Amino acid sequence: MTSTVEPLVAIVTTDLSAVTRGRFVVESKLQKTATTGVGWLQANLSLTPFNSIVDPNPWGSSGDLRLIPDLKARFRAICTGSTTPFDMVAGDIVELDGSPWLGCTRTMLKDALTELKAATGLSVIAAFEHEFNVADGGFAPAHSMSFAALRRADPFAPNLMAALEEAGVGPEVVIAEFGDEQFEVTHEPADALTAADRAVAIREITRELARNAGWRASFAPKTAPNAVGNGVHIHFSFVDEAGKPATYDPAQPGGLSAKAGAFCAGVLRHLPGMTAMTASSVSSFYRLKPHSWSSSYTWLADRDREASLRICPTVTIGGRDPARQYNIEYRAADATGNPYLSLAAIIRAGLEGLKAGLPSPPLVTGDPTLMSEAERAKLGLVRLPETLPAALDALLADSTVAGWFAPVFIETFVGLKRHEAERLAGLDPVAICDLYRTLY
Repeated sequence: MTSTVEPLVAIVTTDLSAVTRGRFVVESKLQKTATTGVGWLQANLSLTPFNSIVDPNPWGSSGDLRLIPDLKARFRAICTGSTTPFDMVAGDIVELDGSPWLGCTRTMLKDALTELKAATGLSVIAAFEHEFNVADGGFAPAHSMSFAALRRADPFAPNLMAALEEAGVGPEVVIAEFGDEQFEVTHEPADALTAADRAVAIREITRELARNAGWRASFAPKTAPNAVGNGVHIHFSFVDEAGKPATYDPAQPGGLSAKAGAFCAGVLRHLPGMTAMTASSVSSFYRLKPHSWSSSYTWLADRDREASLRICPTVTIGGRDPARQYNIEYRAADATGNPYLSLAAIIRAGLEGLKAGLPSPPLVTGDPTLMSEAERAKLGLVRLPETLPAALDALLADSTVAGWFAPVFIETFVGLKRHEAERLAGLDPVAICDLYRTLY
């Protein structure tokens, strides 16, 4: 007598610890579940990466919510090496009557995009560029970024690209990166919500492929204090209501259109206050320092990887149109930041710049650490917070950033992150990096 095991589908949400959690249903029940979702609860927003709930938190032990799957955000692949298919659907958290819940970060991103379009006519095209390390691979030594460095992990890279393609992520490039046993994977640009959904899928599919190879993939910002860091570079550009590119203007410095320049000015103005949302762990701040090819100041530059906002290169080979390639890269982010919240914060900050009609920031060249205080002030260069507690202080000090979200959400976020910092206060950087390496 034979029996058939029906595959499971995960209905997921990504929390403030950037951990993707959810509930599983058998595949045949997914359509039925799509109407009313599965159960969730408010206190889950206070879950730490250590698998505990911050106590006290604003939610307590009572209350119920629903997690509704968005069937357009389903990622399914059978070639991950697992016995059953990888099958995951991003969901929105709602109240029991179906109204949006104030703590749903995916809804926050959707709301930010709606407000941006209503105010300016602009829509955001985005992509997430992920760096990660592989542990326990037993790889032979190889040169950074070399052919051999990728091939020594074979067939991991082609299997990863195949699984991402099958799942609908639209992968573009995979490389062996600069760091030891470090890799990078990118995906095609998409509308901002789809891009954030893809960011979640990339992390989970990569981890599954590595696990099935007997390895561990870690997206931690630093696997060791002196290691090359793992960033999440968030690329964004704009299209107008007719779908035409709206980021590029060849007559302006760096090719940045006036609207895109105002958006970038808003991001830089509020960057210190939002850093805790895009780089959300204690170890994030070991990476956000000068001369690390990450970011350390509120800084717009043309193709400089030390800047917080980098104008990316365009290619004119074969007469290609730079307007359709032109995009900005936000570099003060990593995988301990929730991708929906990170992108929502960027969009909210940029919208502030557009509403205020801010001029485009200057394109900065040179090393801010070699400049005088007066020179930095003239260029608008402000040092980003240097620790997680300092970043939380900066968040609370910026009433505009805090005002984008419900007060109880800010209370939850700050309480969660202060708890995380306090829990690790007695550890040295080596132990902290080692812990995050296993958590992310």
